[in-house]
Amino acid sequence: MEPIITSLLETDMYKFSMGQAIYHQFSDYKTAWTFKCRNTDVQFTAEMVEEVKNQIREYCKLRFTEEELSYLRGIAWIKETYVDFLRLWKPRYEDFEITTDADCGLSIEAKGTWLNTSMYEIPTLAIVNEVYFRMAHDYQKLIASFEERLNEKVKRLESGEFMLGAFSEFGLRRRLSREAQEMAVGRLAAANTKDSAFVGTSNVYLAMKYGLKPIGTMAHEWIMCVGQGNHKHNPAYSNWYMMNAWVKEYGVLNGTALTDAITTDCFLKDFQLTFATLFSGVRHDSGDPYEWGDKMIAHYEELGIDPKTKTLLFSDSLNFEKADKLYRYFKDRVKVAFGIGTYISNDTEVKALNIVMKTTACNGMDVAKISDVPGKGMCKNPAYVEYLQRCIDWRMEN
Repeated sequence: MEPIITSLLETDMYKFSMGQAIYHQFSDYKTAWTFKCRNTDVQFTAEMVEEVKNQIREYCKLRFTEEELSYLRGIAWIKETYVDFLRLWKPRYEDFEITTDADCGLSIEAKGTWLNTSMYEIPTLAIVNEVYFRMAHDYQKLIASFEERLNEKVKRLESGEFMLGAFSEFGLRRRLSREAQEMAVGRLAAANTKDSAFVGTSNVYLAMKYGLKPIGTMAHEWIMCVGQGNHKHNPAYSNWYMMNAWVKEYGVLNGTALTDAITTDCFLKDFQLTFATLFSGVRHDSGDPYEWGDKMIAHYEELGIDPKTKTLLFSDSLNFEKADKLYRYFKDRVKVAFGIGTYISNDTEVKALNIVMKTTACNGMDVAKISDVPGKGMCKNPAYVEYLQRCIDWRMEN
């Protein structure tokens, strides 16, 4: 196969947002990452595993070009020191361990500095997706069905059937292919929509190519590693530590906080007046979105902050129908935005893969996520998850 990842910009924007803060504040942290396929009916063949290895080797040969670095330098919150670091940075194939030793037939572990391993997640998932769909299915048939469904989506947007307000494309990690994602981004960027505005993509390479806004601030790894990577910290205060570090790096810029790494209720304990004022909004990624949105609006009001000055960004398993209903429900009370992934980048006649690559250790100790719904965590040590839950429960109760 031709190389799937052809630019180091072909990753999600939040990897650079987090990467800069990691470089300036946590450059000595080390992490371990683990791949998991949640589809119980998917099996990777030995040939697929070899192709994944080949593709990751090709990815590790890439370097940032001066054109790409110049583009990053033009983003308001990216600092010259970080750009200079990226000029020297390169992926290391030695950080990966890729085998067939997993129930699904594909095991991927990455270990090394957080600076390095954080950057591997998104390209690795994009590679696995495309290898699988090209080798397990009739790819030409899939891309034809993808294009047919995309055309229908654009048609319904242009007719005014959906009212989405501002939305962006978040589908790089689970895309059908590079070709499919670029097709979708290009079509949406050119669409003449009425009550919806396609404002950007998380894929930095495509944002640069199409003159769109690169979208993304933080992921769960940020809260988990900053809050739990220092073993002297009480992990129930993970959100305070991560927001304090974020404000130190960015001030009032680039401020959308992710709320559900150790439950939204625990997050709100630390999301008090200063942080709630400095951060421009919050992102939803698990649990009932209506309940979550009402809770966030009530929290802003209790703090004396006008919710209409803040943004609720929804990003959990969305399609246009769900986003339309959410927008109509919240639009008169708060700013609303959407990050829509698989529905845009991998909607075909074949079910998309549900694959993830998550941080499972930081500085030699387990880390975990306890989101607003069960089943999203990937910690290898149940005893640590129990410990984290006890810390959260004690704080919430006392």
